[in-house]
Amino acid sequence: MTNKLAQSTSPYLQQHADNPVHWQEWGPEALQLSRQSGKPILLSVGYSACHWCHVMAHESFEDEGIAAVMNELFINIKVDREERPDIDQIYQTAHQMLTQQTGGWPLTMFLAPDGTPFFSGTYFPKASRYGLPGFTELLERVAAIWKERRAEVEAQGEQVRLAFSRMQPGNRSGRPAHASDFDAQPIMEAMANLRDTFDAESGGWGAAPKFPHPTDIELCLRRYAHDGDGQALGMADLTLEKMALGGVYDQLGGGFCRYSTDATWTIPHFEKMLYDNGPLLFLLADAYTATRKPLFARVAAETAGWVLREMQSPEGGYFSSLDADSEGVEGKFYVWDREELQSILTPDEFAAFAHYYGLDAAPNFEDKHWNLVVAQASGADETPPDALVAARAKVFAAREKRVRPGRDEKILVSWNALMIRGMARAGRVLGRPEWIASARRSLEFIRSTMWKDARLFATYKDGRAHLNAYLDDYAFLIEALIELLQADFSIDDLNFAEEVADALLDQFEDADAGGFYFTGRDHERLLHRPKPGHDNATPSGNGVAAFALQRLAALTGEERYRLASERTLEVFYPSIRDYPAGFGSLMVALEESLSPPTTVVLRGARAAAGSWAQSLSREHLPSTLVLGIPAGVPGLPPILDKPAGDPSDESSVNAWVCQGVTCLLPIADLETLRTTCKTGAAR
Repeated sequence: MTNKLAQSTSPYLQQHADNPVHWQEWGPEALQLSRQSGKPILLSVGYSACHWCHVMAHESFEDEGIAAVMNELFINIKVDREERPDIDQIYQTAHQMLTQQTGGWPLTMFLAPDGTPFFSGTYFPKASRYGLPGFTELLERVAAIWKERRAEVEAQGEQVRLAFSRMQPGNRSGRPAHASDFDAQPIMEAMANLRDTFDAESGGWGAAPKFPHPTDIELCLRRYAHDGDGQALGMADLTLEKMALGGVYDQLGGGFCRYSTDATWTIPHFEKMLYDNGPLLFLLADAYTATRKPLFARVAAETAGWVLREMQSPEGGYFSSLDADSEGVEGKFYVWDREELQSILTPDEFAAFAHYYGLDAAPNFEDKHWNLVVAQASGADETPPDALVAARAKVFAAREKRVRPGRDEKILVSWNALMIRGMARAGRVLGRPEWIASARRSLEFIRSTMWKDARLFATYKDGRAHLNAYLDDYAFLIEALIELLQADFSIDDLNFAEEVADALLDQFEDADAGGFYFTGRDHERLLHRPKPGHDNATPSGNGVAAFALQRLAALTGEERYRLASERTLEVFYPSIRDYPAGFGSLMVALEESLSPPTTVVLRGARAAAGSWAQSLSREHLPSTLVLGIPAGVPGLPPILDKPAGDPSDESSVNAWVCQGVTCLLPIADLETLRTTCKTGAAR
């Protein structure tokens, strides 16, 4: 047996291709090896930007002695959680069952040959420390349990399988919900929970480590638009402001790191993930329409600039992530010493730079370096002072000469969709057509390369698209297409959204009970087939599907999409009513179910319709769909095929403001239209 990872499309697996461990990829061949040999499986799950994954690899998987023990006692399987979120979801849940603790990465699981877990952990050190056994000691202990206590292992496995079989959405009474049960009470309770756990000083929710919670921020912004909830706006505003001024944001190059290790957003884990930055770009644009804060426009522009500069492939798709480490040290690419900065800048530049970014205070990173934060209170209200422009350019140029963090260059549909949505929204709000063009390049790459025979592939790298796509790929892509339709209308995009939605219904919907499974009907059979509702690092696929299908129904008039959305909310409604925390994306879908979105159809010459759409995009109207559709576009569904303005007048536009199939009389004046939309006169 040998290490089989060299031909993988996963950069994470390729990082382990030279390990002396006989790593296998997950698949029927590896599982068959376990059955034939009688050895249990050691499953190791991680991802390429994961700091502690690198630590465990260097300490243990590169060690000849430890590898020999692993090879003797186990069939060793390495999984990239980004390519195989199905496996990661299942075994993270199993870890929580077995240990009563939250999981993380690296995830270290020991499985019977049929895939049933019997022991689990996360990071284990090479030698005993942190209250954890050394890895070799652990391997020998687990192998002995497998050999000597097989009956206990198998009995525990039956209990794990039984627990999985009971894991479906439901409620305490057992009575399924009906759409007639829906009301706003779960949303009110979710908002009360957010208020109770909000950090009123530093923004965000809870204590360290602190994560962005983008679906909660989106819910807050929508509640402000819906009923003028100033406290909800305040929570979103302060959180985005503190993140944008903090060290979790790359003050030189743009883009947000995964999370903050402290409660003040000062020191992050330094990996930058596409799936964080797409939603945060969307939220910065949305918050700008609500507050008109220059800070949000500036940080959106810098983040979009980073995406264009570093994260879009020549083929069009967006890369996945940047590593936390460079030269084997976490954060080395991003942090600074005073002496280095003084050698780069003039004395006046250094004085301004140090004062603005906190270098006149004590070191904030490992007691010897500085991670840049905006230390001046005025930074929330202003762009950096003119005196800093030259200094920033010099420091950024110097940083570009450093050894760069590794970049995971696989292209994932779901994460690309999150960035397409963010780029499209920010591009139309801030009037940046190059961002919209970037979003379209990613979409066209997905459509041409990762969509085959009316099905999506999940991942692409090195000329190879493969793996059946998951719920998130389909749901996020529909939502992204709806956002792009508002930024740059194309009938092809609308048709593609329907094709993707039809595949979603065919492959993933539980037509009997409602909701969507994470894996498709013809996916390989695994230990469990989840139907996830909670938001995690990315939004819930069920929440996004319910939201996107409602909106697609509003644009097409197709009842099958609305009914699938309604069935999804019905199956999850008892859960979100009884335990409202952590369901932000489903709360947003519920809100739109209770108050369906307004659709504004603008018909006229392309330039005029586009100009009106751009004007409305600057308003805070998160529950309004705005489509600038040039006159003469063929193949429109009847709900969008409204008469255009005067064809002899290039500036003439007819604006149709609709809710469902009910529309106001056409409006031919932009200011009247703006007032109508802001006052909700169509409702």
